[in-house]
Amino acid sequence: MKTIMAASGMILMLSSGLWLSACNTIQGAGEDLEAGAETVQECANEDGDGCDK
Repeated sequence: MKTIMAASGMILMLSSGLWLSACNTIQGAGEDLEAGAETVQECANEDGDGCDK
């Protein structure tokens, strides 16, 4: 059981590290989320079948 918990912890730490390094800073993460939300909002406001982006 300890091995599973340790492996799960390592996977979580590695994936968190990759995510944070991609954004570089917390501010960058916020900007990335904002850009994604704006894209979703633009797609929702479009007339037609959806977004092609």
